[in-house]
Amino acid sequence: MKQTTLCYLEQDGCYLMLHRVKKANDASHDKWIGVGGKCEADESPDECMLREVKEETGLDIDEWRYRGIVTFISDVWPCEYMHLFTASRWHGTERECDEGDLQWVATAELFDLNLWDGDRIFLRLLLDEAQPFFSLKLVYRGDDLVSAKLDGRPLPL
Repeated sequence: MKQTTLCYLEQDGCYLMLHRVKKANDASHDKWIGVGGKCEADESPDECMLREVKEETGLDIDEWRYRGIVTFISDVWPCEYMHLFTASRWHGTERECDEGDLQWVATAELFDLNLWDGDRIFLRLLLDEAQPFFSLKLVYRGDDLVSAKLDGRPLPL
């Protein structure tokens, strides 16, 4: 299983989103996602998230929360465990990303973006501050979400 991270930086009712438009052969081309990437050898999820945020944004995260783990099953792409984070404090100067365009998006407007269907599920969980750490399993056939389970229980699609 591939191990990845995804982090949503939160500020003034907005999330920092990455519009994936610059990378060739990108499974998420033209989608909006948080920032993150693949774990390297001997790297913990926290270390990966911190490194990926720095590489993609130029920012150093000072305060973050590990919010959940998402299991992706696909008939097209390798299966993956994605470690999901939110960050509330950082320092540094935001810079351009070579994988897409970074933009602060109001949380009320997130669901107007071109998102993966599974991302819509976990973004709602992230926005619910009462939601504890969660485990979400998403099954895709091609680009279509066909099944979702939250903490082992099926979710309606």
